[in-house]
Amino acid sequence: MTLKNFYQKLHHTSPTLGKAVSFATATGVIATNSIGGALPLWLMGTTKVFTGSQVADDTVIKIAKHWINSNNAVIDIALPERDWRIEMPTDLDENKQYLLICNHQSWVDTSIVQYISQDRLPLTRFFTKHSLLYLPIVGQAFYFLDFPMMRRHSKKRIASNPELKEQNLIEAKRACELLKDKPFTLLNYLEGTRFNKKKHQLQHSPYQHLLTPRAGGLSLAIRTLGHQIDGILDMTIVYPDGIPNYVDLWKGDIKRLGVHMRRIDMPEALYHAIEQGGYDNDEATKQSMFAWLDQVWQQKDERISQILKDFQSSS
Repeated sequence: MTLKNFYQKLHHTSPTLGKAVSFATATGVIATNSIGGALPLWLMGTTKVFTGSQVADDTVIKIAKHWINSNNAVIDIALPERDWRIEMPTDLDENKQYLLICNHQSWVDTSIVQYISQDRLPLTRFFTKHSLLYLPIVGQAFYFLDFPMMRRHSKKRIASNPELKEQNLIEAKRACELLKDKPFTLLNYLEGTRFNKKKHQLQHSPYQHLLTPRAGGLSLAIRTLGHQIDGILDMTIVYPDGIPNYVDLWKGDIKRLGVHMRRIDMPEALYHAIEQGGYDNDEATKQSMFAWLDQVWQQKDERISQILKDFQSSS
């Protein structure tokens, strides 16, 4: 009996025990990799920072990929049978540079992105708060892996000191520029927060399944990296049985999942205008950006409805 068959049989004959064993396996693998990888990550990361060593940088990325691939192996081996429907372009390349936009519902989303990206897309980074730098292991990993880390100032502070807005932009541009010479997938959750019904109602969102998208992060990435980007990818994640939490993933409770990824094109004139800083300095460019995002989000909203309908018709 293979290890995978063992887990499958356990979940079939004793679901409660199966969930407990899968969760314990996942916790053990994640903890072992996190603790075991911390020292080499620190050694190679600090070497990279102080010497600029390409070998150290490559090693840090290998450590991160090992951690992700180990988690993905747990999904493939230790979780029960599931109906995960994943559609992706067939021409993706691990050695290129992509901007990835996605709807956001759960902490699980990023694990799903990492799962479907293995052997298809470059290592995923995303904008994160500079304060996370002080979070043991994880914060330093983000820093050594060149995650764009930003000191975000509140609207109230910016109103009292407008220069902080420019500092935000300078810091974000500097962070993005660290990625210029390497393959990457830069993930941006355009809704800015995880979806729930209360937020949806408070926003008076015009979309059935989505919050209103924000354009600042994507515009900033295009302005900093635009001339060398190999494509913009749009990913839609659907949980037909309700939004899960992180524990649900590792217990095997996400039995059904829909993922659709596609390439999207921005009008050339708009793309060029954003590269030139138009989103921050020209109201017409900003309005064109929001109009384009509205089209993308309407299509995403319709796609979510269709994915839900497909799952319903096959249940």
